Amino acid sequence: MSVTPLDLGSWRTPVEPAPRLATALGLEPGDLLVKRDDLVGPGGGGNKVRKLEWTCAEAVAAGSDTLVTTGAAQSNHARLTAAAGARLGLRVVLVLGGEPPAEPRGNLLLDALFGAEVVWAGDVDAPGLQAAAERVATEAAADGARPYVVPFGGSTTVSVQGYTAAGRELAAQVPDLRHVAVALGSGGTMAGLVRALGPDKVLGVHCGAVPDAHAAVAHLLDGSAGPDPALRIRTDQVGAAYDRLAEPAWDAVLLAARTTGLVLEPTYTGRALAGLAAAVRDGEVVPGERTVLVHTGGLPGLFGHAEAVDRLAEAARAGRQER
Repeated sequence: MSVTPLDLGSWRTPVEPAPRLATALGLEPGDLLVKRDDLVGPGGGGNKVRKLEWTCAEAVAAGSDTLVTTGAAQSNHARLTAAAGARLGLRVVLVLGGEPPAEPRGNLLLDALFGAEVVWAGDVDAPGLQAAAERVATEAAADGARPYVVPFGGSTTVSVQGYTAAGRELAAQVPDLRHVAVALGSGGTMAGLVRALGPDKVLGVHCGAVPDAHAAVAHLLDGSAGPDPALRIRTDQVGAAYDRLAEPAWDAVLLAARTTGLVLEPTYTGRALAGLAAAVRDGEVVPGERTVLVHTGGLPGLFGHAEAVDRLAEAARAGRQER
């Protein structure tokens, strides 16, 4: 089905210089820019808005009245789907992995604010979570609803067009662009950027959201099932697990905050900056090369990440700076 994307954001998003962060990473002051995709769209903004313009367009074109999607408890995609549904007048059901927490916080509070219904799927893997979403959609249809299932992370071969457009936008803003560093979750953001800019310019930093980051991006690009050796993907920043605090990511969150006043979060954007820092240390990114860090949003997730909140709260109580 051919669709025209909906208008859910204010494009184009700005790029901002980050000279003090660049210097701290070992680059020249003018080398680093930040693409602020955290600033636009309903629900607090973020990269998922560009994808939802396409997936929600498909849902509306199909006559759907209910969006069903999946994610982890602190899913930014789930939160933004809830917000998009509220804007479009669509019911939203979020099928989330795990069990309901004793004290909801972060994205879960915003899910409730936007009126989304939450179904907890328990401790299941990605296929199990998707199967749970399909069951919820089937039950909704039996009750007379017209559901549309938005895939995990909103990443489809159609929705990657949102970040293909973003890549073209970025090329016009930064003509001498050499590297684009971006968090790699479900793969759609990186796939779209690669389609627009080529695989040599895009550095994806695997965050642990999918088992095989290379295969996920390759599938979204051309439907292949295997890895593409041309893709630049770092897999060294996941740490213990997707939902655990990785020390390099936490250090990156603190570095961005204290050199630029820029708020990242530990799951995606912190890992993206940590991956860029590692690439500079390895010589993959060198001084004098124009580099862009894509800020994909996710601020509420900082306040939903128990380990990060505990560290900041401890530092605040002690009246000292967290390292």
